[in-house]
Amino acid sequence: MINKFTLEYAQQLDAQDPIAHMRDEFHIPKQANGEDEIYLCGNSLGLQPKRTAEYLNYELTQWQKLGVKGHFSGEFPWMPYHEFLAEESAKLVGAKPIEVVCMNSLTANLHFMMVSFYQPTTKRHKILIEEHAFPSDHYAVESQIKFHGYNPQDSMLLVKPRDDEDTIRTEDILTIIEEQGDEIALILLPGVQYYTGEVFDMQAITQAGHNQGCMVGFDLAHAAGNIVMQLHDWNVDFAVWCSYKYLNSGPGSVAGCFVHEKHHNNKDLPRFAGWWGHNKETRFEMENTFIPMQSTEAWQLSNPPILSLAAIRASLDTVKQAGGIEVLRTKSIQLTAYMRECLEQELGDKISIITPKSSKASGAQLSIIVYGDVDGKAVFDAIEAKGVTCDFRHPNVIRVAPVPLYNSYQDAYKFVNILKEALS
Repeated sequence: MINKFTLEYAQQLDAQDPIAHMRDEFHIPKQANGEDEIYLCGNSLGLQPKRTAEYLNYELTQWQKLGVKGHFSGEFPWMPYHEFLAEESAKLVGAKPIEVVCMNSLTANLHFMMVSFYQPTTKRHKILIEEHAFPSDHYAVESQIKFHGYNPQDSMLLVKPRDDEDTIRTEDILTIIEEQGDEIALILLPGVQYYTGEVFDMQAITQAGHNQGCMVGFDLAHAAGNIVMQLHDWNVDFAVWCSYKYLNSGPGSVAGCFVHEKHHNNKDLPRFAGWWGHNKETRFEMENTFIPMQSTEAWQLSNPPILSLAAIRASLDTVKQAGGIEVLRTKSIQLTAYMRECLEQELGDKISIITPKSSKASGAQLSIIVYGDVDGKAVFDAIEAKGVTCDFRHPNVIRVAPVPLYNSYQDAYKFVNILKEALS
């Protein structure tokens, strides 16, 4: 039987990896000794593509040379700049280009989407989210419920794992929808749960919600650039995502938004409007009657920050160079499986992995809990001191994200070896 937990075996896997060269497209942080960090934190902030500086500098030069004329001049004029991102963004989430736009921040987009898609009534006023939702999502939902005059205690419907389980069963979500669907106005769940790394069955949830007359949206912060999705075909009403995790566009970069085309011509759908969502053919006539574009662009408010969009364009071009999300997902499944196998082989009696084992139910993340009385934060600090960058989530979870664009099988091997030393 082959021992896979060796440096030589990891090097062999890297030699066989068809996109191993993509690591050279990124700046890898260095340790004090000059060696590459073992960077496993792309689920929090992705690394910088080397082409990013070139794309940013081009726009800085345009601004320097052209001033306001840069809105209409050059290879990538600023006025339609967001349009240059639509095709590749759409491929990432399985949408039509007219269904996606890069705008705002993720939580701002959540609020703007709920303005349109959360319309509570006396009978149907509940929002279904998961109990351990990312705090920003929880705050946004709670505040929207209060804004409409309802009590979160009555209107926020929380789904959680069963006792002694770490992840949420799809059948439990579907059961809640079936039993309480006529009271649910909106289902808002993650594509990938940030804490456990569990992938939700978005297609089944959307269909079940629509069968009960619910609107269905997803927070794809941990899904965009991580897993393959088909938002259009799944008939999802809306989705939002950030671009600085698996999409590597820099801290706080502009977010993304999807609205299914079936909603584009609905004149009765409420929305907060701004002039960047107005029909671009007549926008500069400066009239006071809002005429929305027949696309997700209609939800835009203001002209976007071009430097941030340039960083997103660099990231999307890097994904395109690698062959697209399907190619990344193929490596991701293999790389994450290798790391899991090594962890279970070497540390199975000392840790548990709460991320589902099935590749259908997990992405590029493993959430690790240390057994017994061992302090997980102390273990995290110990491996960080040895050159590993990952993150810790209370009360006792170490999250590691082997990202297919720039992480190697050697990274996985070295991480497991360092964790093994820390636990011994």
